[in-house]
Amino acid sequence: MNLADGRLKQLDDPTLTSEERALIRCKIAAELIHIGKYEEARAALGELWRGVGERPNLKGLSAAVGAELLLQCGVLSGWLGSVRQIQDAQERAKDILTEALHRFKSQGRGVKVSEAQYELGLCYKRTGAYDEARVVLYEAFKGLEDKDAELRAKVLIRTVSVEIWTGKYYQAKQLLEEAWPFFESANDALKGRWHGQIALVLDKLANAERNIDYLDRAVIEYTAAIYHYEQAKHERYAAINLNNTAMLLYEFGRHDDAHEYLDRAVGVLTRLEDEGLLAQVKETRARILIAEGRYREASRVIAEAVKTFEQGGEAALLADALTLQGVVWSRLRSHERSIHTLRHAINLAQDSGALSSAGLAALSLIEEHGKLRLAESELCSVYLRADMLLKNTQDAEEIKRLRACAGIVVQRLSITHSKPGEENFSLPDVVLAYEGKLIEQALELAGGKLTQAAKRLGVTRQRLTHILKTRHRSLWHKRNPVSRRRSYTGIREPNN
Repeated sequence: MNLADGRLKQLDDPTLTSEERALIRCKIAAELIHIGKYEEARAALGELWRGVGERPNLKGLSAAVGAELLLQCGVLSGWLGSVRQIQDAQERAKDILTEALHRFKSQGRGVKVSEAQYELGLCYKRTGAYDEARVVLYEAFKGLEDKDAELRAKVLIRTVSVEIWTGKYYQAKQLLEEAWPFFESANDALKGRWHGQIALVLDKLANAERNIDYLDRAVIEYTAAIYHYEQAKHERYAAINLNNTAMLLYEFGRHDDAHEYLDRAVGVLTRLEDEGLLAQVKETRARILIAEGRYREASRVIAEAVKTFEQGGEAALLADALTLQGVVWSRLRSHERSIHTLRHAINLAQDSGALSSAGLAALSLIEEHGKLRLAESELCSVYLRADMLLKNTQDAEEIKRLRACAGIVVQRLSITHSKPGEENFSLPDVVLAYEGKLIEQALELAGGKLTQAAKRLGVTRQRLTHILKTRHRSLWHKRNPVSRRRSYTGIREPNN
């Protein structure tokens, strides 16, 4: 019998007050959340739980117990919202956690304030608001003392995960290595977190520097993380590390091994009915299928992941999945659909604060469509945007891609200045480029009005429409859509 089971038996005591019962339920829920048993935590809260994102009824509870109940309901709402991909769950979880935070502050309970900030940081991270996550986690760490060692370790690990997501791998590695002496003597759950995070950092550095030593170390650390999580019965976290291992193996071309790790992760997550993590595994699977040239299979798999992420509020994950979907559609020659999806991914990620994801989506748009299908003005704009969004990246692979995209931009812009006899000179390409440039200028001067643009170009509106639809589809979005006239339906009788 575990600690949670023992405390549940305490509820059978008829002498307990309602406050004592509520506090016991909160403590049981916290223990179950800690090991990833979210449905069991919901059941442990009993009548105190009113649903994901729903504020609990605090009537009859003291300020201290009420704040604790808000904390656990907020934490559980965030986790269940992520597992089930429930729309707006993270925003509602933040509201509940923020109320708990204010109550703890008014009670002068510093450690509980840091705990609430720690949980808020995860909600911000899930929605892609990395700057906000970093700030609130810093505040959480600042409010703790040496005697609060376990919570300090948790905050540090979550801070590291934010640094990894924003491409600051060397800072993350330094933080983890400095903190190892504490984790070395910690419980299996915390050891699993440390090994999982250092493995992820080494994974990123292995890919960035193409360093085989980092690769070997990362595999060892992932294996250690899986072992410690299994010992702590943290099945979800073990599955996450199975997925991360598969991603690492994919990056080094070991596709068959990667599929095997994903199959293991799918088995665990299917049993746990964790839709959110299953969608992340599907995204990894789609990446491998693309690398194998199996685009139709990849299209089906990534569509399932996108559908799941669209149900929830985790914008960064959705943006990454949409970027992958845009790449798949490009490979399947569904170019207009691909361009639209990649544009959407860039805007979604940037609006949510996931700047790295937005930058990578911009690179994908240039890589897939920059040579032929993007107008010169958009190509330059997208590149400058990618350069700004990825200005702080430490990922050598991302820097390499950025430089390659710069080459695409230069090649496109220089073609109109090439001369007969020069290498790669092509009269049809030069004529097509000039035509596109003139049409783009005319549309901009005419404010997108096709009739006025056609007049400036000396062609009919029908002719310009035909040219845009056939030779310059990348410019089609620059025209103003035609306004439909309302059909006459007669005079409506007034309502009686």
